[in-house]
Amino acid sequence: MDYLKAFLVGGAICALVQILMDKTKLMPGRIMVLLVVSGAVLGFLGIYEPFAQWAGAGATVPLLGFGNTLWKGISKAMTEDGVLGIFKGGFTASAVGISGALIFGYLGALLFRPKMKR
Repeated sequence: MDYLKAFLVGGAICALVQILMDKTKLMPGRIMVLLVVSGAVLGFLGIYEPFAQWAGAGATVPLLGFGNTLWKGISKAMTEDGVLGIFKGGFTASAVGISGALIFGYLGALLFRPKMKR
C-alpha cells in the first residue's frame, strides 16, 4: 500500500507541474525554483512534514521534498549556530543528495556518451 500511495502522490505532483508547464508561460527553471521554494515554505509552516510522513517517497523525492530538506537543515543550523546557520544549514542537509546526483550523473555521462542535439 505504501508503494501505491507514493506512486499516486508523486504522480499527482508531476501531473500538477505538467499542467502548470502547459497552461502558463513559465519556463522550466522557474517552475523548479517555485517547487523548491514551495517545499521550503510548506516546511516552515509545518504542513510538509505530516504530508511527507503520510505520502512517503512520493512526497520526499520531488523538488518539493528538496525544498523541505533545505528548510529542515537551515532550521536546525539556526538553532545551533544562530544567523550563520542560514548560510550553512541547507548545504549540510542536502550535501549527500547533491553529491549523489553529481557522481551518478557523471558516471552516467561516461557510460552512455551523451551528444549535443543538432
